[in-house]
Amino acid sequence: MSRQQLTLRAAAVDVPRAEALLELAGAESISLHDAADDPVLEPDPDTAPLWPNVEVRAQFGAAADLGPLCALLASSGFAGEAIVTQLADDDWLGAVQQPIAARPIGRRLWLAPADDETAPAGRRLVRLHMGVAFGTGQHATTALCLEWLEAHTTTGSTLLDYGCGSGVLALAALALGASSAWAVDNDVQALLATRANAALNGVAQRLHVAAPDALPAIAVDVLAANILAGPLVALAPTLAARLRPGGRVVLSGILETQAARVAAAYSPYLDDFDQAARDGWVLLTAVRKPS
Repeated sequence: MSRQQLTLRAAAVDVPRAEALLELAGAESISLHDAADDPVLEPDPDTAPLWPNVEVRAQFGAAADLGPLCALLASSGFAGEAIVTQLADDDWLGAVQQPIAARPIGRRLWLAPADDETAPAGRRLVRLHMGVAFGTGQHATTALCLEWLEAHTTTGSTLLDYGCGSGVLALAALALGASSAWAVDNDVQALLATRANAALNGVAQRLHVAAPDALPAIAVDVLAANILAGPLVALAPTLAARLRPGGRVVLSGILETQAARVAAAYSPYLDDFDQAARDGWVLLTAVRKPS
């Protein structure tokens, strides 16, 4: 099965922003390289590569339409042009594993790779296969969502993870006491990865996985969508309709300069807006107005 590789050159300070954009666009793996081709895979959060200029390589499925992503990257202030090439099987299979270190999220959650079966006392364990769907919780957008869920998920609540990737947000909500969750994505690989992670965590019966057009008419307590600002704006009526009155929306994948536009799109349906920011990215939360 062939893949596409998008290569982008960026200054070191711009790498976290580039990684987040690529992740949210559905990259299956990301690696960082210097001029000597010395890779760093998934560097620790809040650290920068050692090189002043970095080559970022991201792998995508063969059918992915990368034209809009290249245009977005070009308009986002990166100096170099994004170059797309086709990869044979032998070129990409070794790049899809994404090792992460087990770590805490807030006071209650513990995020770990699939082969780590333990968590510190008092913490709820979420394990993830590090395969070809993103969502390791390392980038600011995912970390902000996870931290919000850790602080606000209540026993018996319901959640919809829209644009689920690895399913990490839905899995975290279930580990924290949610009774059931839905996870949807328009990427077949993401749905497969989410199902595999649900089985790994023993919650396959409580996590319903589907493409967006197969989602039934549900209204949930919390809707989390960690996708890009453009789709969030376009989906505002659709996502708001999936929230019960008084339910909370949790939106990320939003640059600080885009937060006002996203909030304006949701203001007809939501109020009590709040936001948190990290590394130039914003988490936007709000409450569904009464019907």
